[in-house]
Parts: sequence; C-alpha cells; structure tokens
Amino acid sequence: MKPTRLLHNIGQSLWLDNITRDLLNSGTLRRYIDELSVTGLTSNPTIFDHAIKNSHAYDEAIVEGLKARKSSEALFFDLALDDITRAADLFRPIYDRTNGVDGWVSLEVSPLLAYDTASTIRAARELSSRAARPNLFIKIPGTEEGLPAIEEAIFAGVPVNVTLLFSREHYLAAAEAFLRGIERRIEAGLNPRVDSVASVFISRWDTAVAGKVSDSLENQLGLAVARQTYKAYVGQLASSRWQRIFNEGAVAQRLLWASTGTKDPIASDTLYVTSLAGPYTVNTMPELTLKAFANHGQVESIMRRDGGDCEEVLAHFTQAGFGTDSLGARLQQEGAASFVKSWNELLAVIQSKSNKLQEAA
Repeated sequence: MKPTRLLHNIGQSLWLDNITRDLLNSGTLRRYIDELSVTGLTSNPTIFDHAIKNSHAYDEAIVEGLKARKSSEALFFDLALDDITRAADLFRPIYDRTNGVDGWVSLEVSPLLAYDTASTIRAARELSSRAARPNLFIKIPGTEEGLPAIEEAIFAGVPVNVTLLFSREHYLAAAEAFLRGIERRIEAGLNPRVDSVASVFISRWDTAVAGKVSDSLENQLGLAVARQTYKAYVGQLASSRWQRIFNEGAVAQRLLWASTGTKDPIASDTLYVTSLAGPYTVNTMPELTLKAFANHGQVESIMRRDGGDCEEVLAHFTQAGFGTDSLGARLQQEGAASFVKSWNELLAVIQSKSNKLQEAA
C-alpha cells in the first residue's frame, strides 16, 4: 500500500498545493486522485504566476479576454476560475461521498485586499457566486483586518480557507471568527453548516531561523508550533461552545498544514508530512513533496493530542531569542507582502503575454 494511502487511512486529507492548466489537460491531476489518494487542492498567486508564465495553455483564453478589453486582473480571475472549477468538478465525487468533508479546491481573493475588510467580503461573495461550485473555498488571510471579513463571509454562507496563519494564536483568532459567524447564523435561523479550514504555515518558521540556532534545534521550530497548534485545535473541538454548534448541525473548521515542502536540502524531503500526521486534519503539499512521500514516505506515528514536548522545544527557541509571538507576527506580515509581490508579478506576466499575443496577431 502506498504511503499516501496509509496517511489517508489514518484520517488525514492529502491535498495538492498546485494547479496548472497542463496538470488538468494532461490528466495528471486525475492520476493523483486515483493513484496517490489526493482529495483536494489549494492555490495562491505564486502558483498561478508560475503556471501562466511557464505555459502556452492560457494563450487562447488571453486572446479572447483581450478582444473583450478586460483588465489584467479581470482576465486573471477568468483564467483562474476556469482552472479551479475544472478541478472542483474532478473532486466533486469525493465531496459527495464524504458529505462535504473533503474534495475541496481553494481560490484566493486579491492579496491587495489583505487589509481591506469590506472589499475582501465583496470579493469573496463575487468569486463564490461566479464559481457556482459547492466545493470551493475562498481563501481569506487571517490578518487582523481579515478576521472580520472571515466572520462575515461565514455568516453569509461562503466557505472559507483562512490563510496566512502561522501560530497557535493566529489559529485561535481564525477559529473565533469562524465560530462567531456560525453562531450568528444559528441566531438568525440559518443553516449552520458552512465549511472552513484554517491553514497554518509550517516550513517558513524553520527558514526564518536557519543557521541562527544550534544544530539540535534546526528544523524543529515549525514542528513545535504545529504541535502546539494541534493541541489547541483538539481542545477547541472538545469545548462546550463548539459542541453546542455541532449539536445545531454545524461542522468543524478543520486544521490544515500549509507550506509543507522542505526547504533545507539536508533535511528529509518528507519531514513536514511524516511529522504532521493526524486525524481530521489536512496536509496540502507541493507536487514534488507529494511524489516524494508517495515514493519513500513513512507514517511512523500520529500527532499527540497533548502537544508532546512542544512547550519545552519552544522554550529553547525563546531562550535563543526567537519568541513565537513576535516572529509569528513578522512571518504573517512577510507572507502577505510576498503574496502581493507574486500578485503584481502575475498581473505583469498576463500583461506581457497580452502584448506579445497582440503583436503576433
């Protein structure tokens, strides 16, 4: 049995952190579903930037968009929605079979809106409506300004993938926004079932401290933060407040591990998959990480519900000058800035392709 199937069997969903039109057209995504137990997909501006930049598969659609005099941003969302809805249709049987627990795809609102609550809400509603797929998550950053938009989107019935979370505190804030949205729906007499995942980024912690700590602490910070967050997640699901909304028919906001590709060439290329195995969670991984785990990954143990030695490990990092509060805030800010940079590069790529295609016409 493939390692990916073993991981699936313990109750963790394997999602692909990638989408390209070539991946869809070639049947590769279909094969990952059938052979590697992939049950969902995530995307972000960086992924689409690379996809459009490195392929001619989008050229025809770009030409059609130019004829309609669409802006680069409008053209991007046309291209992205075409890809995302095709992927959603591939995962729809999984969504139906699991009663909506799995089989999701994700599309992000413009990262330029990360600090604009009202515009984020409008964009989330519009993208959800345009896609018209029940298994589409709209990604909204869990920044301070994004949290009200998350609550409002949940209240409006829009499924949300809360992105750019880095710490236990970030996760708890996102969970609170989700919970308030559901509680408001219950008070308003609305169906409380609105799905969500909370995406906690892992590997960037270790990149931030690489070469600045002792050898024994290398590649340990991200996993310690993950264990601390998992303990909080388990505690949330067991709380009386959450169980009250479950009793009304709501479903839990699942914890998702993001940024799980190994950055350190010396470390195991499956480090953040093997070490983060846990039931009722999601691991969304880059294509290379997925294939590496399918080839030689191992499921050695399941994450401990009590967080294991996370507090002890985090104390060592604090003593070394890396407290999770300040570093987590910095990583979230840098993550938002990185997505803006990728977004601007993406629009520039579309504009450049548009100019070349116009010249060739």
